Amino acid sequence: MSRIGRMPVAIPAGVTVTIAEGNEVTVKGPKGTLVRALPKEMEIKLEDGHVVVSRPNDLKRMKSLHGLTRTLIHNMVVGVSEGYSKTLEINGVGYRAQKTGKKLTLTLGYSHPVEMEDPADIETKVDGNKIIVSGISKEKVGQYAAEIREKRKPEPYKGKGIKYADEVIRRKVGKTGKK
Repeated sequence: MSRIGRMPVAIPAGVTVTIAEGNEVTVKGPKGTLVRALPKEMEIKLEDGHVVVSRPNDLKRMKSLHGLTRTLIHNMVVGVSEGYSKTLEINGVGYRAQKTGKKLTLTLGYSHPVEMEDPADIETKVDGNKIIVSGISKEKVGQYAAEIREKRKPEPYKGKGIKYADEVIRRKVGKTGKK
């Protein structure tokens, strides 16, 4: 059995989970609603305040979908109850971020400012040299944070660029002059 797939997903107070035909799971909570169509092969049941996922057989595909399905449901439940956030840091002289309405403007040493529009359901905050991306969908928060980071990846010599707050940049030693 899949160790992760076997574990039941606890449903906290204030969160409702409904399972429609074709394994379409709807999770409603204080922060919003998430809907996702999950693999039809999996058997998803509600049992006394828990969501239980089981697989029909032990084929390799079923084993891999088992843990995935349970994790996706768990991420939806956590998203509508607590939400997700990722923090990015901007390092570099003259590198900065500004927020006006739903538009994020990044000055990253290019000849032009980089402007990004916040996607629906995602909110960004600028706090000094930090950008905080938050929302209810773990997938969308991670994707938008990755898109922001992609605008200027951290480089290994001086560490300039946009990096995740918990990311460690492996530094390299620069060139040394001839003697």
